[in-house]
Amino acid sequence: MSILNRQSTQKSGIFYYLYHVLNMMLQPLRQWLDSIETRNAKVAKWVCKLIPAQCPFERDIQFLGRTIVHIPPLCKLNPLYEQFIGLRFRALCFLADECGEDISAYC
Repeated sequence: MSILNRQSTQKSGIFYYLYHVLNMMLQPLRQWLDSIETRNAKVAKWVCKLIPAQCPFERDIQFLGRTIVHIPPLCKLNPLYEQFIGLRFRALCFLADECGEDISAYC
């Protein structure tokens, strides 16, 4: 194995290690967010307003009616993205099922 290949393997090993350390550190927070259940309509509405339905950073930059650049949704880079979306979904379900509210305003 050449020196260059060994160095690139070591670098990827370091990133792999850091990724797993970060995952382990965030696991308790993920579990806590997943365990939150909404039992109050006011809190559920606040959660639905706080967490957007779609990524606010995604954009199409247009010039003369043609798309020049597409900026992808950056929210998926957030390591807690799935938990926040799940929390929002549970709040929406609470409002629709338990409170009988029309949730179209939050979608």
